[in-house]
Amino acid sequence: MSTNAPDRARVRLENISSRAYEHPADRGALVALRSLRGFDEVFKRLSGLFNERALRLMFLSSAVRVNEQQFPEVHNYVRDAAYILDLDEVPELYIQMNPRPNAMAIGSSKPFMVMTTGLFDLLDAEEQRFVVGHEVGHILSGHAVYRTMLLALIRLAARVAWIPLGYIGIRAIVTALEEWYRKSELSCDRAGLLAAQNPDAAKRALMKLAGGSRLAQMNPDSFMAQAREYERGGDARDSLIKLLSLMGQTHPFAVIRMAELSRWIDDGSYQRIIDGDYPRRDTDKDASVGAEARSAAKHYRESWERSEDPLVGTLRDVAGTAASTGGRIFDTVAERWNRAGRRDDSNAGSAS
Repeated sequence: MSTNAPDRARVRLENISSRAYEHPADRGALVALRSLRGFDEVFKRLSGLFNERALRLMFLSSAVRVNEQQFPEVHNYVRDAAYILDLDEVPELYIQMNPRPNAMAIGSSKPFMVMTTGLFDLLDAEEQRFVVGHEVGHILSGHAVYRTMLLALIRLAARVAWIPLGYIGIRAIVTALEEWYRKSELSCDRAGLLAAQNPDAAKRALMKLAGGSRLAQMNPDSFMAQAREYERGGDARDSLIKLLSLMGQTHPFAVIRMAELSRWIDDGSYQRIIDGDYPRRDTDKDASVGAEARSAAKHYRESWERSEDPLVGTLRDVAGTAASTGGRIFDTVAERWNRAGRRDDSNAGSAS
């Protein structure tokens, strides 16, 4: 990795923790999961039951693996993103013939990335860097493990749809994972920006996901005005429709992604990280579940206080109370877990 220097001067974020760019709701969930001793290993083993090997072989046989001889420029983007975000290994990327613009990071033991030709052909070089960095961010955060499980559960839900209770139970888990994953997409838009270090290219990519390749016919300010109009909503009926429209969606809508990324840039968070002010990976073990839960609750409160959506306004006080309660619950669980861990360590010491 020491020789994989980017093609132009970009700041390398040595030892950066994924907590630096993760959305508060995403980060709170991940910190809670990581605090459970052995959870990641158990989850990886469970996800392995859904045949990750078959997924990789499918792309190996039906797509083009990017390397120095195939899509060499894209290979450089992957190498650069891994260098900038300080990954130990450069992940594989496959280009798949598919007109639908999409990219994903999947796998657990050795995550890899896939980009469709629909997305590849839609974007210019700098925008492709943003997308590659986005997917590398998923890998750094460990999202690829949970993404693989989500895909497997969606397939399982389809197979057992004829069993009412089984389908309802799995669908409830899938719905919760989808909500978390929408927040993880906001996280990785930030990771993509950190890798590309080109805010204009990141915004262009999100606009193209909404309106296609005719960028000259679009305007960033007008696109942001769309986002504000969507966030305000109309009446309670519009608010309900917006909630229902998220069913089955793993990605936030493009205007929302644009608005969230712009806010992250405007509040100075992006520049602080580029300037070197970010949490390091070797401090992840010290992250507090309670603190991250409170951070997530604070973010939701600020979002809801900022929102002009009528339904959100009606629910604001109740939701704020629930979020605060959630923070206290996380604190209690974390403290009990820590006490249990200390008892286990003490017993182990006595046995030795």
